[in-house]
Amino acid sequence: MNRNELFPDGSKIDNWFYEEKKPALSDFENRYIITDFGVKDDGNVYTEVFQSVIDKAALSGGVVIVPKGEYITGALFFKDGVSLYIEEGATLKGSDDISDYPVMDTRIEGESCVYYPALINADNTSGFRIFGKGTIDGNGLRSWKAFWQRRLWNPDCTNKDEQRPRLVYVSNSSDVIISGVNLKNSHFWTTHIYKCNHVLICDCTIISPRNPVKAPSTDAIDVDVCTDVLIKGCYFDVNDDGVALKGGKGPWADTLEENGMNERIIIEDCTFKFCHGCLTCGSEAIHNKNIIVRNSVLDGPATLLWLKMRMDTPQHYEYIRIENVSGFSDRMLSLYNWNQFFDLKGREDIPMSYADHIEFADCNLKCKNYFDMTKNDECYKVSDVTFINLNIETAKDNYEDGIIDNLYVVNSNISKQEE
Repeated sequence: MNRNELFPDGSKIDNWFYEEKKPALSDFENRYIITDFGVKDDGNVYTEVFQSVIDKAALSGGVVIVPKGEYITGALFFKDGVSLYIEEGATLKGSDDISDYPVMDTRIEGESCVYYPALINADNTSGFRIFGKGTIDGNGLRSWKAFWQRRLWNPDCTNKDEQRPRLVYVSNSSDVIISGVNLKNSHFWTTHIYKCNHVLICDCTIISPRNPVKAPSTDAIDVDVCTDVLIKGCYFDVNDDGVALKGGKGPWADTLEENGMNERIIIEDCTFKFCHGCLTCGSEAIHNKNIIVRNSVLDGPATLLWLKMRMDTPQHYEYIRIENVSGFSDRMLSLYNWNQFFDLKGREDIPMSYADHIEFADCNLKCKNYFDMTKNDECYKVSDVTFINLNIETAKDNYEDGIIDNLYVVNSNISKQEE
């Protein structure tokens, strides 16, 4: 069997990953155009009216259509059997008033807690779709400015202290597709999927600025306790991680039912402009397995693969393969202690973490520093890393013997260039 048909642990990639089916408006017999029910593109906030359209559509199923124009709303809650179509030239814009997002039970930053929902929410659904060539605009500038003002006043404030919504949050759902849409300017994380399976995110453009005002914590896609996820043909340019794998945090995170592993995730045919990490494990993760990034292009991200080893959380990152990736990034591989908001919650020992069976294959990269790792045997162990068929030009070569147990370098050229 061709290795391209296998996950890194040798198990077969399921046929689902090759059966890409993009949604079309013709798939839906029942269509509900929001302007037919009183939603207007006049600059006012239409949360209640918009939600009433969703509730009406839920009675018989169908798709809610956002036509050309710009429509403002607060948090919306989609129900099973209802999807969302954003027409080309249409913008669904989030309110920048946090009171338009009700405080409720949700999931954020590796914790199930009371916080704010996203602009678009769907829970316990099967077959939920967001599609079209239009735009979902979080309108996050106001909260970005407020966040940095708060940090000036209190440098230790957390990401949640500046109350702000995400853009899209889908939870406890299966057969989810987000296709073709432009997602931008989220207040917080852009796309968050939690406890979902068989999720396709394809052909999406996901952006948030890093200047003149940085958009803090605006990860493009956060995968949180999910299985069988395909992220394909997307364009990322965000002021945080491109794809971040979450799953829980804290000294006993691996014992809590609300937390769990991410397994069988494929990221392919994507373009990564600026982001902190193209693929980041953590900082709120406990177990990631069978992860592939392939056939993608880098154009200025900080790190290709970033393994955040959180000292107050037991973690295991295993069977990760990066293949056929080309372009420029500051670093190819980063791994070191992650101490932000460190809290052992009374636990006396540091939980041990592991990273193993990591492979880079058939990559052609230019880096400032391709190898950015520190050794800490009291906190984590790194083993069984393979470099095969690599061509790396790097300004710095900081590799040190002994950091990795069982490093295999096969047919690879790592050359030092002027910075």
